[in-house]
Amino acid sequence: MYGSLAPGDQLGEAELAGQLGVSRGPLREAMQRLVQEGLLRSERHRGLFVRELTPDDVRDVYVARLAVERTACELVMRGNRGEALARLTPAVDRLAEAAASGDRTAMSDADQEFHRTLVSCSGNSRLERMAQTLLVETRMCLTVMQDVYPEPQELLDEHRRILDAIVEGAEDRLAELIESHMLDTVARLGTGTPAPELDPEA
Repeated sequence: MYGSLAPGDQLGEAELAGQLGVSRGPLREAMQRLVQEGLLRSERHRGLFVRELTPDDVRDVYVARLAVERTACELVMRGNRGEALARLTPAVDRLAEAAASGDRTAMSDADQEFHRTLVSCSGNSRLERMAQTLLVETRMCLTVMQDVYPEPQELLDEHRRILDAIVEGAEDRLAELIESHMLDTVARLGTGTPAPELDPEA
């Protein structure tokens, strides 16, 4: 199923149930949950469709991710940085392997794993849940972002700098790196709507 549904595709309940090997009742509940989370859209008398994201949608996703991940970073820096190092180092290693292969899908997988792990290291389960939804939306953003996605080495270097800031206990630098990591993507999209200047003291 991975990557088999494109933005705008209609979802057939019976066909999906057969492909996934589940009954239609639980599948229907899951699909309604995805509608609530904004990942699918429902059209009266037509059915469910994979949501198509615009550049402005991508901007909103990344600004929301920044809010979640910056808070997570604050908790990481005031908590167990040793645990964060132990968990994030393998994630960076996997990102390096993906960068060396030039496989964009593998890069995206490793990128998301890093950020999922980063938020998990905060120890806040609610931040984790929010991050998970936003990371699913990020995956959906890739169609819009394909022409502006960073080069593999550039993306790897950004994540290494984030890890270095955690290792060194440089909280202000970490906040700046997370902000630029998110908002630079928004800037590359050129949505015509400037990304907000977020006050780290707010």
